[in-house]
Amino acid sequence: MSQKIFRKGFLALAVSTAMGASSFTLADVVIGVAGPHTGPNASFGEQYWRGATQAAEDINAAGGINGEQIKLVKADDACEPKQAVAVANRLVDSDKAVGVIGHFCSSSTIPASEVYDEAGIIAITPASTNPQVTERGLPGMFRMCGRDDQQGVVAGDYLVDKLKAKKIAVIHDKDTYGQGLADATKAQLAKRGIEPVLYEGLTRGEKDFNALVTKIRSAGAEVVYFGGCHPEAGPLVRQMREQGVTAAFVSGDCVVTDEMVTTAGGPQYTKGVLMTFGADPRQLAEGKAVIEKFRANGFEPEGYTLYAYASVQALAAAFKGAGGSEGGKASEWLKANSVDTVMGKKSWDGKGDLQVSDYVMYEWDDKGKYHQQ
Repeated sequence: MSQKIFRKGFLALAVSTAMGASSFTLADVVIGVAGPHTGPNASFGEQYWRGATQAAEDINAAGGINGEQIKLVKADDACEPKQAVAVANRLVDSDKAVGVIGHFCSSSTIPASEVYDEAGIIAITPASTNPQVTERGLPGMFRMCGRDDQQGVVAGDYLVDKLKAKKIAVIHDKDTYGQGLADATKAQLAKRGIEPVLYEGLTRGEKDFNALVTKIRSAGAEVVYFGGCHPEAGPLVRQMREQGVTAAFVSGDCVVTDEMVTTAGGPQYTKGVLMTFGADPRQLAEGKAVIEKFRANGFEPEGYTLYAYASVQALAAAFKGAGGSEGGKASEWLKANSVDTVMGKKSWDGKGDLQVSDYVMYEWDDKGKYHQQ
């Protein structure tokens, strides 16, 4: 059985002999924001931190959680599994976190969540889509996003029904997330009677894909589906175009950042790139006031910004509903109740997955911006 860490707010009584008065100080509700705050995927860490920070400020201004204020702690895992475990242990042992927003990469979330489970801490990932995040029976692990086996179905059907593709190359980055998403899409293609003309892995951090592009051209691919993130997706699509490969380029939710355009070398290379992602929360009335705050501060709440905001809202609701920050009770409450968020009303099943997944297709335009189709 997991060892549970119980954390209670406390009242510190200070007696003033001169005034004969008492003052009271309430404890903080410490929440870790874990993700790639440095490294190639740092743009997603920035989205997390911006979203969580604004949510904490808004909740604190409204009275906090059970009379206590939220204190956020930044935990940088750089999307490296070993580093993720290290920062998870730090959040538990040193920072005394009672909840975690994170991680980002599934390969980091999965091992880090074992640490949180052992400590009885509730965690919500805004972005980790690998099915194993919630398939291991950890009671305190939740998502604010969908799963690869849902995203892959949407992608696979789109390639067949909308693009009418027969020759499809499936490329992945050998990572838990990237290969998992590629395999989920490949499985859906198989159900539709299509086998890839090329199934190949590349190495994260690699920049020269000319040999791979040659294979794609030789295979006669009409579509390249890539399971991975923008640091590799950008250079890959650029080198495809530079070598005259005009095959459609389709990817998933790890290229949902303006950095996709930067890594590709400009919008002339990303124009027409397609990607699956949740329905744009910036179009919902529930988030209008919050979105205006971000934009007033010069920040566009793209990608996972509002997912992180909503994750803090969910934790706050769970702690309020449970009457405290004990992870087990908060998890039980969250699985039994819906939460109003900037992304609309959210509810979870017994595994910690959202009851409703809303993946749709987006397309990048010639100005380097993406739009929901």
